[in-house]
Amino acid sequence: MTSLETNVLKTLKPIINNLGYEVYDVIYEKEGKDNYLRIFIDNKKQITLEDCEKVNDSITDILDEVNLIKSQYFLEVSSPGLERRIRTDEHLNMFINEKIEVHLFKALEKQKIITGILKSYDKEKIVMQVDDKEISIDKTNISKMKNVYNWEEN
Repeated sequence: MTSLETNVLKTLKPIINNLGYEVYDVIYEKEGKDNYLRIFIDNKKQITLEDCEKVNDSITDILDEVNLIKSQYFLEVSSPGLERRIRTDEHLNMFINEKIEVHLFKALEKQKIITGILKSYDKEKIVMQVDDKEISIDKTNISKMKNVYNWEEN
């Protein structure tokens, strides 16, 4: 998480929590010529469009007041979805013993995408069970991760 994303999270988390939601993630990214601030919210039930509108309406003026982002951007509030990006240790902790997909910068065992069960992690690496063996992946080699939702079970 960048320092900007961390500052946005610190600013918005108490407000969003008071509305009855959790902040799953904050992502600030450029797509084409446009900048996007994406706030992913969650709760114990299901996130609806009305939930996203409620959070959006509650944070827009605050973001303008604190002015953490100096350039023009688009604000998006949404659910993290069933298959969620994994970007923090908190996210990793949520998916211990769950199936995840890891995209690598540099191939490991001739693969740049590895799917398996997340067994553990520390500051430097994650450990996954892939078929009948455990593999260790340096976090610096990970370009992105997400959980893999079991569509057949649900």
